[in-house]
Amino acid sequence: MTTCPSTDDQHPGSRDGAGVLASRLIDVGREEFAAEVWGRKALLTRGASDFSDLFSSAAVDELISRRGLRSPFLRVAKDGATLPVSSFTSGAGVGATIGDQLDDTALWRHFRDGATLVLQALQRTWEPLAAFTADLADELGNPVQANAYITPPQNQGFDDHYDVHDVFVLQIEGTKRWVLRPPVLEAPLRDQPWTDRRDAVAEAAAKEPYIDAVLEPGDALYLPRGWLHSATAQGEVSIHVTLGIHNWTRYAVAEEVTQSVLALLREDPQMRQSLPLGSDGPDREVLDLVREKIAAVLDDADPSAGLARTRRGQARPAPLGPLAQLAALRGLQAHTDDADDAGSSRFVLRGHLDARLDGSRLWTRVGWLDFTEEELAHVKAALAGDSITAGQAGRELVERLVRSGVLVPADAVPAEVRPGVGTPSGTET
Repeated sequence: MTTCPSTDDQHPGSRDGAGVLASRLIDVGREEFAAEVWGRKALLTRGASDFSDLFSSAAVDELISRRGLRSPFLRVAKDGATLPVSSFTSGAGVGATIGDQLDDTALWRHFRDGATLVLQALQRTWEPLAAFTADLADELGNPVQANAYITPPQNQGFDDHYDVHDVFVLQIEGTKRWVLRPPVLEAPLRDQPWTDRRDAVAEAAAKEPYIDAVLEPGDALYLPRGWLHSATAQGEVSIHVTLGIHNWTRYAVAEEVTQSVLALLREDPQMRQSLPLGSDGPDREVLDLVREKIAAVLDDADPSAGLARTRRGQARPAPLGPLAQLAALRGLQAHTDDADDAGSSRFVLRGHLDARLDGSRLWTRVGWLDFTEEELAHVKAALAGDSITAGQAGRELVERLVRSGVLVPADAVPAEVRPGVGTPSGTET
């Protein structure tokens, strides 16, 4: 597993030595949370943190009116239904052939009339949340998405429902009443939405709640997937951020094991043979043979490569500026290895690469690289969080890592957020 980087001083309110989970989201220890809360029950934490560094009403106005966002980054909900995209988008004007850019005037009118604005995938559009969610994802070992819900006073965006992923709710501004009830389907998978169980959800929503509380700024609420919930703004505009945790499950592991089994069976000539001529389906003999073959290769099925590939594809590495990267590369190329200042520039591993060594091969979210034994010592130093120079590691190796986007200039990455490394081993809220 990837080592969680230090978060000391990275975020206001962080407690010394604690990751973002323990320092900003919960008031119980990490071990207690993992053993007794994670995936099991809801948890309300009063005064968890000051979240004003992550999001605000000013951020909402800037994103909607000045960033040129397009429709996938925003939904509008009213009376439990999502409004059509065409009702709050328009053309981008001269010089842009875009027909679905957010129309701030239309959005203002919807909001004025009681609609909830849902800013989606803020880990891609708002840097404070991008950094926070990346840290949390590394710590939890699960991808994290950030959405913001902006609800007018006395309004509710969605009726009782459940999500198919875990959620942390961060109350940013205003107050909101949350009503939570236990699941009608425990730990639903992504293809088991609440809309398939409307009657059961409606029946459960009439029962006594597990939590009925008004969240105030700084409060945090954890909901495992499947827990029923509804939320209503109180006497002022409410802004909350949801951190959607797209959970890895045993079922996902089973899917990868199955794919690995099928890959092994492809190499068996008996499994590639046609069924008998005129057959209208497999008979008992064929089914018994298939079961026998599956059992024979099951112990050899290795899902690790597929799991790692899927994991790498579910998140993005830390931002990389192409101009700064080019300047750093040219700085390396401007010197020979024996020059006085050759290789004096320091480089570090780019953040959130999910970098993993498999023998002499390094797998990352930006591709893989092979190394010699001599090179591996320097690569391992970078993976451990050390900075390296061309003078230490050789200009050729450092250039290759900079070109590939694996190393970045050290002065662009604060020391406290440099990553470590491991070795192989549409949301409604």
